[in-house]
Amino acid sequence: MISGIDHVVLTVRDPDAAAAFYARVLGLEPVTFGAGRRALRFGDQKINLQSLGQETRNHAGIGSGDLCLLTDWPAGRVIARLEQAGVAVVEGPVTRSGARGPITSVYFTDPDCNLIEIASYPEGAAE
Repeated sequence: MISGIDHVVLTVRDPDAAAAFYARVLGLEPVTFGAGRRALRFGDQKINLQSLGQETRNHAGIGSGDLCLLTDWPAGRVIARLEQAGVAVVEGPVTRSGARGPITSVYFTDPDCNLIEIASYPEGAAE
């Protein structure tokens, strides 16, 4: 029945500032949709950004997000990119369990305290 994830939503203080942060640090593409909503596109997925109280059907809070994003970069390159952008590494590189098996992960928090994990599968890992 389910074939994938189209998008996830992060609750942030300022969607424009969050979009600028993710564009600068991770190279995600900021987009606008709907009635001025902000999102970040990468590949065929996106992260929608909402301000607190914008969505009344959930109980989202600022800083309650916890995402794992995949990369082909080795952990050392991810860490160097984060450091260059002035973003502190919270943990990593560490081995974790991904959807398809073991992954190497690096963690940081965004300006709204959402926990972001950047992970890679070993080269040649099953798709």
